[in-house]
Amino acid sequence: MGKKRLVTTESKDGEGAGKSASKASRRRTLTFGVLYVRSTYNNTALSITDEKGNVVLHSSSGALGFKGAKKGTPFAAAKVGETLAEKSAELGLREVSIIVSGVGSGRESAIRGFISKGIAVKKIKDATPVPFNGPRPPKPRRV
Repeated sequence: MGKKRLVTTESKDGEGAGKSASKASRRRTLTFGVLYVRSTYNNTALSITDEKGNVVLHSSSGALGFKGAKKGTPFAAAKVGETLAEKSAELGLREVSIIVSGVGSGRESAIRGFISKGIAVKKIKDATPVPFNGPRPPKPRRV
């Protein structure tokens, strides 16, 4: 069969510049957003959305290079909050509403790391799911 040959076509001069400009214009300024903090025992993930719920930025402790048990630590969560705050400051984010979900150890430290970069917090809401009755108990033991 052999290798396939790629046919290259020459583009116009202005076409290449238009692609990079359109990508830059897609990144719009954002003054208010919602910060979702999902903290589990093994990882901490943060995402910033606009008012409609579209995700604008996202980061987690695993994405920053923490591996294994270090991903679930408060230090890793604080680093995630700091890096996400720096990225959101470039977009022009000034005020944020925070929704926290999960029972991990990085809940508070992720919020503290995010606030340390100077973004105002409007409200903090805890949306951790709580079971009503839990799982079904085991059957009695037969001896």
